[in-house]
Amino acid sequence: MSSDNNEIDEVEVVTTAVGDDGTVVVDDLKALVDEDGNVLATDETIAAEGPDGTIVVDEVISVAGDDGKLHAVEEDITVIEGDGS
Repeated sequence: MSSDNNEIDEVEVVTTAVGDDGTVVVDDLKALVDEDGNVLATDETIAAEGPDGTIVVDEVISVAGDDGKLHAVEEDITVIEGDGS
C-alpha cells in the first residue's frame, strides 16, 4: 500500500504456547508500520483454549495517537464454554 511515496507495510507475528495444564494460547499480532518503522495501528488477537475446551478470544484494535503511543479503540472478548470433558 502506498500513497504520496509513503510506504505502509503490514507485519504479522504469531506466537503459540502450551501451559503445564494443557491450555493452548495463540497470540496473533498484526501491525501497520510506516517507512520509518513507526507503528501506526495494531490488531492483536489472543485465543486461549483450556483443557475443558473453553475458548477465550480477546481482540484489541489500537491506533497511534498524537502523543506517539498506541491507544485501544476497540476490544471484543468472546467466551465459548467447553463441555468439561
